[in-house]
Amino acid sequence: MMFRNVQELVSLAEKEGIPISEIMIRQEMEYHERTREEIFAQMERNLNVMEKAVERGITEDVKSVSGLTGGDGKKLFEYMQSKETLAGNQLLEAVAKAMATNEVNAAMGTICATPTAGSAGVVPGVLFSTKNKLNPTREQMIRFLFTSGAFGFVVANNASISGAAGGCQAEVGSATGMAAAALVEMAGGTPKQCAEAMAMALKGMLGLVCDPVAGLVEVPCVKRNAFGSSNAIVAADLALAGIESRIPCDEVIDAMYRIGEAMPSAFKETAEGGLAATPTGRKYQEQIFGASVKKV
Repeated sequence: MMFRNVQELVSLAEKEGIPISEIMIRQEMEYHERTREEIFAQMERNLNVMEKAVERGITEDVKSVSGLTGGDGKKLFEYMQSKETLAGNQLLEAVAKAMATNEVNAAMGTICATPTAGSAGVVPGVLFSTKNKLNPTREQMIRFLFTSGAFGFVVANNASISGAAGGCQAEVGSATGMAAAALVEMAGGTPKQCAEAMAMALKGMLGLVCDPVAGLVEVPCVKRNAFGSSNAIVAADLALAGIESRIPCDEVIDAMYRIGEAMPSAFKETAEGGLAATPTGRKYQEQIFGASVKKV
């Protein structure tokens, strides 16, 4: 293993004078004993899956089996085309495409978990919303995924990417940081700025609970991906402006882990607390499964 934490990842990139994506590519080649071409081809397949999920979600009337989610990504995308938006189309395109991806997931479509199915919208939402602005090559888009993967690798090995273990901060929070870091690299930022973006994005998601209504990865998961994508873009801009996190990235990741450890089980994917335990949340549980959610 070439790196264990963000500090080592950034130091390697700076020492070699290469981007973080290249460090991750080399690690994948070494670990899997595969060629660069094979590693790139595999990641391009992931990119293609993301692209199809985004396109389906913003053009088709997808609907989950439960009926709780579907169509909001398309609705927002159409709103952007017809009205003067308050947030601006760049930000809202990321939001629309993040929601679209998660709605495809809820409708049993094919998505790429980044890092999980429940947080699968943030990375593609950010990537495909900035495609027209930054005009990246296909290779740069693939490298975006390697960079996000490098930061996801660190989180998975030093904290958690599981909502059941660490709450939604571990899923959408991690995805938000991953996307922010990758966006910085694609926009021409330094490895250190990537780490600053990751730290600031994740700080904004600390303490986020996992409280899926009726135990399904739909409500509030889809819209949390929406806000995660917008958070990622703002964090990337902060880092590119030269703003730094006062708390180092590795310490932010450790704080997330400790918060997750201290979080009651009711807020870790059990559907026993938070939004899942509201009167409306319980009503949906009864409508879908015919049994009320446990009260806490």
